[in-house]
Amino acid sequence: MTAPILPGAEPFSHDGGPEGVLVLHGFTGTPQSMRPLAEALADAGWSVSLPLWPGHGTAVEHMVPTRFEDWSAAAEAAYQDLHARCDAVALVGLSMGGTLACWLAQSHPEIRGVVLINPLVEPPGDDMVQAIHQLLDDGVEIAPGIGSDIAKPGVSELTYDGSPLRAALSMFEHAAHVRDGLHRISCPVLLLSSRQDHVVDPASGDRVVELVGGPVERIWLENSYHVATLDHDADEVTARTIDFVAQVLSREGSA
Repeated sequence: MTAPILPGAEPFSHDGGPEGVLVLHGFTGTPQSMRPLAEALADAGWSVSLPLWPGHGTAVEHMVPTRFEDWSAAAEAAYQDLHARCDAVALVGLSMGGTLACWLAQSHPEIRGVVLINPLVEPPGDDMVQAIHQLLDDGVEIAPGIGSDIAKPGVSELTYDGSPLRAALSMFEHAAHVRDGLHRISCPVLLLSSRQDHVVDPASGDRVVELVGGPVERIWLENSYHVATLDHDADEVTARTIDFVAQVLSREGSA
């Protein structure tokens, strides 16, 4: 039985030119957080795919049994589908979407470039992990949500109001593996980092700069919190993403 998708949380797909962009949303979030950016990429002429992760966009209870393996399998399937239809593909990911983008880029050297928006690649410290385990031992499966970290008044992210703890532990575990494999990413990376982020520690961005094998350009977003795609700097995020994607998808001799 398929659960109904919340209005606004639907995946987005656009058949455009022969180059494609895979756009990836974050943990407990939905394509809503990335849809304006995905639509701008489509308007720029590219084919675009913005999938909805398993367990997301319906009810938080549906996310409880899901794990990183479910989301990464969905990301791989979405990439393979877009890659089969396009001559070249770039990736754009927010938060855990950035984790998944790095995970894909590590095993697909043909990917032309990656845009990371406040990505998670450095898991939280042992104290937080131990606190989560204590909550689970106490019978707590869902903690208060982490979504909608946005500075702009009147704007909200369509996200769950709770965070499934076992799913979060799975994400943290795999984020550490992704961090340890960043050296395998050889394509260009554009890193967009919010100065104030109440969800992902900026240390994750530091690890990207330090460990990615290819060239990394880091841009600081001065006026946005974690969900920068919907915040004060959304126009800058869009403009810089489009410029970067245009550069990496037009590189001669890299098809």
